[in-house]
Amino acid sequence: MLAGRLLIYAVAAWSGFYVMVIELLGGRLISPYFGSSVYVWGSVIFVFMLSLSIGYLLGGAYSRRTPSVARLCGILIAAALTTLPIVFLYEPLLNFIFEQDFDPRYGSLLACLVLFTVPTVFSGMISPYAVHLNTANKQTTGQNAGNLYFVSTIGSSAGTLMTAFYFVLWL
Repeated sequence: MLAGRLLIYAVAAWSGFYVMVIELLGGRLISPYFGSSVYVWGSVIFVFMLSLSIGYLLGGAYSRRTPSVARLCGILIAAALTTLPIVFLYEPLLNFIFEQDFDPRYGSLLACLVLFTVPTVFSGMISPYAVHLNTANKQTTGQNAGNLYFVSTIGSSAGTLMTAFYFVLWL
C-alpha cells in the first residue's frame, strides 16, 4: 500500500517536472524561428495551460474506468512517447510553418499547438487520475488532492529551475 502511494506521488512529481521542462525548452525551440517576444511566450504558455486543462478534464473522466496504478503509469508513458516525435519533427515542422510567412503571433501559436498539445494533454490527465487512486474515502479527498497538487507543483518548480539554470545551457 505504501509503495503504491509513493509511486503515485512520484508519478505526479515527475509529471509536474516534465511539463515545465518541455514548456521552457519548447520556448527555446521556437525562438530561433519566431523570436522570444511576449507573443511567443504567450503562445507557449497558452498552449500548455489549455492542454493541461483538457487533460484534467479527460483524466478525471478516465479515472472512473477501472483505475489502477498501472494505468496511471500508462498515461505517463503515453506522455513520454508522444513527446519523442518533437525531437525528430520540430525542425522540419518549424521550417515549414516559418516558410508560410505567418505573423509571428500566429506562427508561434500554430507551432506550439502542433508540437506540444498531445503530450501536455496526457500530462494533465495524471493529476486527477492520481487523486482518484489516492482517495480512500470522501473525507480525505481534499487532503489527498492538496498533497498531490503540492507534489506536482514542487515537480513543476524543480523542472522550471533545472531547465532555466541547466538544461537550456546543456541542450
